[in-house]
Amino acid sequence: MKAKDKIRGYIEDNLSVFDDEVNFSDEDNIFQMGFVNSLFAMKLLSFVQQEFEIEICDDEIDLKNFSSINNVINLIKSKRDIE
Repeated sequence: MKAKDKIRGYIEDNLSVFDDEVNFSDEDNIFQMGFVNSLFAMKLLSFVQQEFEIEICDDEIDLKNFSSINNVINLIKSKRDIE
């Protein structure tokens, strides 16, 4: 499974909006759209570190890095090669 699919799946499984018809692109800011909250950012941080075996430094813990699928992927790519 590609990294983007893993991230999307995790986000979709943890949406704070209970609607099966929720759609968002890889560019959409999931926080601004109200799909998740700031507590979810910490869960996503933990998931990313464990799933991709990377360490995210304190200065990289910025909501912007976790606001969209593409931003998360870019953060992971800055740490290691992924598909």
